[in-house]
Amino acid sequence: MRPIPLIRAAVATVAALTLSFSALAADPTALGFDAQRLKRLDRVIETEIEAGRLAGAVMLVKRDGQDAVFKAYGPQDIENGVAMKTDTIFRIASMSKAVTTVAALMLYEEGHFLLNDPVAKFIPEFSRSVVAVPPPPGSPSDVKYVTVPAKRQITIRDLLTHTAGLTYGDFLAIDDYKKANLYGWYLMHRDETIGDAVKRLATLPLANQPGEAFDYGYGTDVLGYLVEVISGQTLDQFFAERIFGPLGMKDTGFYLPPEKADRLAVVYGYEDGKLVRKEDSKRTDFINGPRKLFSGGAGLYSTAGDYGRFLQMLLNGGELDGVRLLSPRTVALAHENHTGNLFKWDTQSFGLGFWVNDHPGRYGELVGEGAYGWGSAYFPQYLVDPKERMVAVFMTQLTPTGGNNLNQRFKVTLYQALK
Repeated sequence: MRPIPLIRAAVATVAALTLSFSALAADPTALGFDAQRLKRLDRVIETEIEAGRLAGAVMLVKRDGQDAVFKAYGPQDIENGVAMKTDTIFRIASMSKAVTTVAALMLYEEGHFLLNDPVAKFIPEFSRSVVAVPPPPGSPSDVKYVTVPAKRQITIRDLLTHTAGLTYGDFLAIDDYKKANLYGWYLMHRDETIGDAVKRLATLPLANQPGEAFDYGYGTDVLGYLVEVISGQTLDQFFAERIFGPLGMKDTGFYLPPEKADRLAVVYGYEDGKLVRKEDSKRTDFINGPRKLFSGGAGLYSTAGDYGRFLQMLLNGGELDGVRLLSPRTVALAHENHTGNLFKWDTQSFGLGFWVNDHPGRYGELVGEGAYGWGSAYFPQYLVDPKERMVAVFMTQLTPTGGNNLNQRFKVTLYQALK
């Protein structure tokens, strides 16, 4: 990690690169935006860059299938003076979960399973799950937890809704998760397959009883392995052949080809009042890793344009440019609230893989009723709004964020510009 020197030359470089670069976009006015109010979106992004709280970003807004906004802001690499471009490649972490969700739902539509089927039907290692609970009074001080049998088996729907009791290891059984090398969401450096990791995960205790709590964690990685088991393909093969190829997502995958390395944005973090270079794109696991573990929960890279095509497919009810991946009814089922009041974050409603804004008054922010989406540990966010016929993707690479909430505020400046 290297702090970025706060000297005039560096500040001048950032200022020069803060100019917005636009791809060809339609007239926002013709798409129902107030063009002057939409400029506020530029301003909130540029303000963060000028203040040194963000390196660069790409913003894509599509309405009625046309690009109302498609702009790059600031630098992709501050130290080397590389400007952000609209085709810059980003690590998208948990935005991978939406792709894995679609893959699983495609197999669901083909009749391979019901959503309420037990996962153990396909991954038998999960047939005897146990749950960690606090030890009874009087237990030895070194006993951190005891286990009780799961009341029921984990279902595929539990994986899709993060109610399987699977976390990233940060709960009572944290020491055992660390010993099993299953702590934290980042798996790209592992010299093993996702199947190896999931089978080891199945031997560890759950954080909660299946179906009784929202636990964000390895559930979508298990779902990705389920796709492998049912399809007979590795997850990268399934995604490439069944999703990325048909949708024309030419810059999305698990491990980046070396010839695209120069397009990968550098990861920065905001620490102690300054940006810090966290991961060099030349040395990242996305290029030099073992290329063996395909993490459906957090392993993909993509561009704003590619991911926008994926979201447009969802907005269109599962179809894009004559290619249908899902039926409209399945897409609609995915953005119903499946978790009741278990989900306490964001909109407080969660579907199959997405937050869902089914109750705008409860959420209390300016996001469309019926909109759905998610984000990434690297700070990007996306949303799909069926009523407004709109998708939006904000891409950047910032972790830790230093408390920045631009990935939420951009939504307000977007919606306030709609006529």
